Amino acid sequence: MTAETDAFLEVKNATRSYGGVKALDNCSIKISEGKITGLIGPNGSGKTTLFNAITGYESIEGGDVYFRGQSITGKTPEQIFALGIGRTFQLTKIFARMTVMENMFIATQRKEGWLRSVIRPAGSSEELDRAVEILKFVGLLKLAESPAGSLSYGQRKLLELAYILIADPTLLLLDEPAGGVNLSLIKELGDHIRYLNSLGKTFLIVEHNMDFVLTLCHEVNVMSSGSVFMTGKPEQVRSDPRVLDAYLGIDDFEEEIVVP
Repeated sequence: MTAETDAFLEVKNATRSYGGVKALDNCSIKISEGKITGLIGPNGSGKTTLFNAITGYESIEGGDVYFRGQSITGKTPEQIFALGIGRTFQLTKIFARMTVMENMFIATQRKEGWLRSVIRPAGSSEELDRAVEILKFVGLLKLAESPAGSLSYGQRKLLELAYILIADPTLLLLDEPAGGVNLSLIKELGDHIRYLNSLGKTFLIVEHNMDFVLTLCHEVNVMSSGSVFMTGKPEQVRSDPRVLDAYLGIDDFEEEIVVP
């Protein structure tokens, strides 16, 4: 099949409506391989809807989504996950009654398909070694046998990151990873992302914490009213009047993004 785009990930003219409201309005975005890309915008601008469209959790009425040059429009979340696109959610989605380690084994089944669990039991020595390695990386190994529901909110964010890392995705979409997380865990999370990026992982990050975005990302996309209206380096985004207008208050926005 001939590639339709040379971008690593590209959304072309995506449209999604809810009643009379366009959550996505001919929205287009390109993500470069090997980069950490930010996606910002005021509440209701369409950021999470765009994530859902990319990862198959919501269908689009028009437009296309491409990954590695091939269309993934209409594929299910499981199919997209198996292609190498992992994502987290605004509200963490973990199995609270299972242990931290059991959550990790669920992720391996998602990667290989549910039938695999019938053919070969979850928790092979190879999977266990991989799970231990990743839980150690995110600082949760000592809690491996604890119920996931007993974790703090910040620890749940780290578990969700570990959950998708075990499938070894090439592209990670993080939906507000710093939201509701204390400052020490935010720094730890940023360090994890930078390290994974140095290993070749590509990131697309939705975040309201402007300090986190502008110090972490190589490039930032700005959404408003269902479409991306600007893409630039963090320093360009910070000073662009259109971005300040989109956030409905220049003074508030400038205060929010001051980097100490």
